[in-house]
Amino acid sequence: MDQVEEPVIFGMILSASIYAFSMLNYSVSKLTAEDLEAGITIPYSHTKNFIDGLFGFLVVVNVAWLIVRLVDALIVEYVTPLTKKTSSDLDNQVLPLIRKGVKLLIWVLGIIVGLDNAGFDVGAVLAGLGIGGLAFALAAQDTVKNFFGGIMILVDKPFKVGERIKVGAIDGTVKEIGIRSTRVQNREGRLVTIPNSKFSDDAVENIALEPTRKVTLNLGLVYSSTPEKIQKAIDVLHGIVAANPDKVESTHEVAFNRFDAYALNIEFVYFILKEADIPTAMSQMNMQIHDQFRKNEIAMAFPTQMVIQGK
Repeated sequence: MDQVEEPVIFGMILSASIYAFSMLNYSVSKLTAEDLEAGITIPYSHTKNFIDGLFGFLVVVNVAWLIVRLVDALIVEYVTPLTKKTSSDLDNQVLPLIRKGVKLLIWVLGIIVGLDNAGFDVGAVLAGLGIGGLAFALAAQDTVKNFFGGIMILVDKPFKVGERIKVGAIDGTVKEIGIRSTRVQNREGRLVTIPNSKFSDDAVENIALEPTRKVTLNLGLVYSSTPEKIQKAIDVLHGIVAANPDKVESTHEVAFNRFDAYALNIEFVYFILKEADIPTAMSQMNMQIHDQFRKNEIAMAFPTQMVIQGK
């Protein structure tokens, strides 16, 4: 494969260099004339240890480079086509992060092992990385929470782009799902950016998946309404549901449920079908109620107050 060509060539050059340097004699160093007159030389073992350590480090780095290229090729060849088949865009954003993370991990391990081969104190290096990693984790904890919130959306799929959701006080349509945040267009048309961690902390209501839309009306009749008028109002509401099978479900509730301060209340509960246009259906149902109540002389109540003056 083309991706492993460069590390393979470097490995061949490195092997040839190791063999060439193994044939050299390190006992004489390039010293000044004064050093030679004084009999100063660099011991063979010191120079050879330095060269061996350098080559040991380069060999490990070359192996890490080769592994990184192989892993990258496998992800591009087998994993990326799978993400393109999914309907969500989030996995397409997560994959590059995972890809970079795996490569970074291999490089870090390769450099640590290489330094160990070169004779460095790896324990001190790891201690430094541990302290730096702790500081980074504390500084980036919100980012990490948002990242795992994005993973939760990818795995659980509580909603998709184009669906209407409600999270806390935010009610709107999902426009974009990102790895750090999700953009929702609220009912006022404004674009709201929500951190993905909020979806882990709060309940998400997917309004787009509701089978029907429940509508509850409280219709107040005047106190002068006779029992016959009240029953007529109930029958009218039953008839309106029966006359609109393309808009509402046949399942509904109508009841004279309470005596309010200024009205005899009839509670009317019905369910608009998912495929119906909800605002239009509600408007048409209200128009029919108003029309039928007017034709049957059923008087609707409004807030009134009676003042009785004493003598």
